[in-house]
Amino acid sequence: MKNNTSFARKKNLFDPQAKTPFKLSRSKLENFMKCPRCFYLDRRLGVSQPSIPAFTLNSAVDELLKKEFDIYRGQKKAHPLMVQYGIDAVPFAHPMLSQWQENFKGVQHHHLDTNLIVTGAVDDLWQASSGEIFVVDYKSTSTRDPIDLDSEYKQAYKRQIEIYQWLLRKQNLRVASTGYFLFANANKDKRAFDGKLVFDLQIIAYAGDDSWVEDVICKAYQCLKSETIPDYSSDCEYCQYYQGIESAQENRLMTFEQQKEFLF
Repeated sequence: MKNNTSFARKKNLFDPQAKTPFKLSRSKLENFMKCPRCFYLDRRLGVSQPSIPAFTLNSAVDELLKKEFDIYRGQKKAHPLMVQYGIDAVPFAHPMLSQWQENFKGVQHHHLDTNLIVTGAVDDLWQASSGEIFVVDYKSTSTRDPIDLDSEYKQAYKRQIEIYQWLLRKQNLRVASTGYFLFANANKDKRAFDGKLVFDLQIIAYAGDDSWVEDVICKAYQCLKSETIPDYSSDCEYCQYYQGIESAQENRLMTFEQQKEFLF
């Protein structure tokens, strides 16, 4: 299949010859873990995956939760939900927190071995009475099933917290291995909508392990440096789609050639 790069993005591309650090977000590292080929096409060749609509409702929930926890942060008091779950902590007040929470900025660490600046925007941080920091990630959902962390797609949630833990440890913070997911679950069992959604809030603890992060950063870097596009991934729906197109084009061409041979 011919490689047409006329539509490719020209900015935010990795250049193996560049001396300046290259910024790589937490979400792009996750993309590498899911599919090195799509990651390479995006960050090296400028061919991004098709975009999806923004999750504006999820963003609204995140913003409101941050505002609510900021009230207790200013008071240096535990949020009632933290008290309910027996979490000995208060929302963490740090001069860099607002930047660490901001998309496209976030927590940043310059990984000298690869010259990559790894970034990730946290939702919240709580501080235990011992001084340890808990990474907290807000998640919005709507389900009648019990929320757990065992489903396949929630493994990415776990990796997300672990990368944040790794990044914050690089800021010389004493980060606890325990992190928390705060799920806002929209209740669908109300009699009527009445112009409002009612959310049930649930905290789930997770024991993170960031020992894999360093290795993945190095592998992503080696992928970006390569002059060869990685193979299609059998687990990637985008790869399956592109392979389907390629196969259909080849079949169509074959049929046309066969018709020509028959006619002439």
